Amino acid sequence: MARRRTRRGIVLGGGGVLGAAWMTGALCALEQVHGFDPREADVIVGTSAGSVVGALLAAGITPLQMRDHQLGKSISEGPLAGFSWDYERATGGQRPKMPKLRGPGSGALLRNSLGRLRQMPTTAVLSALMPEGNGSLERVGHLMDAITPMGEWSSHPNFWAVAMDYQTGERVAFGQATAPVAPLSEAVMASCAIPGWFSPVSIDGRRYVDGGAVSATNVDLVAAAGLDEVFVLAPMVSFALDEPDSVLARLERRWRIQVTKRCLSEVEKVRDAGADVVVLGPGPADLEMMGGNAMDLSRRVSVLKSSMRTSAKALAHPEQMPGYADAG
Repeated sequence: MARRRTRRGIVLGGGGVLGAAWMTGALCALEQVHGFDPREADVIVGTSAGSVVGALLAAGITPLQMRDHQLGKSISEGPLAGFSWDYERATGGQRPKMPKLRGPGSGALLRNSLGRLRQMPTTAVLSALMPEGNGSLERVGHLMDAITPMGEWSSHPNFWAVAMDYQTGERVAFGQATAPVAPLSEAVMASCAIPGWFSPVSIDGRRYVDGGAVSATNVDLVAAAGLDEVFVLAPMVSFALDEPDSVLARLERRWRIQVTKRCLSEVEKVRDAGADVVVLGPGPADLEMMGGNAMDLSRRVSVLKSSMRTSAKALAHPEQMPGYADAG
């Protein structure tokens, strides 16, 4: 009797420009240590920055090609061949533009959440209160159009980009059969639209914002996918923290504790469904490189290089790297 093929999933969390750099290094390490080509995952789920990285994987771009592209090296094969993308300008800089000062970003979401505040993630409620962002993700859309025929979805059968409906607060995984049909570029821009920083993205008459407003990882989406193994690469999840000097970084580390708790509660649902789950996050050495602003472009290359070292060691010798991974 033939042995059943192992079904694997990749979950890529939010974390801004530095999160994308860290995930690139972690994907290289995953392939190096486990011999698993993440492009071949049966399910790829991306939230915010993770939706960009996930879309690249789903388009057939290797982790090493992503690494080289981030490092400014020429790519000669695949969808990124000959494509130039300005990492320093693509997200509009490390500070948001002045938001549109005309009240809360989503009065509709505030009204819809009044009767269920206890069920709503705090981040979703805060996203409704924040003024509408003024930044543009147009260049991210251009990147998506460069790797996938314009106006189409990914060729991967199960790539999901997670956003939040800015009127209802509902999580929407574009790419799932139950989600609205959308071009890849629009769905990924929606998944990345940080409230208060970027303008919401309209798809089929509805506005969407960053899926991280619901969850930084949305791991539980794969609980019913029938997977055997799930690798979660989560830039906002940490099992051990550094001791930063700046007030901003210290506040960010406190927030990480809450994000990590939520991620692990979602992971338990996936484990209860029968999958083995490995969660990898930045440890103290990575966090020192990251500082307190996930959009700090000056740290991008250092974070990428740090992740390649620490992630490889954490996956190969977890006992030597406490605080970097959780394998249950």
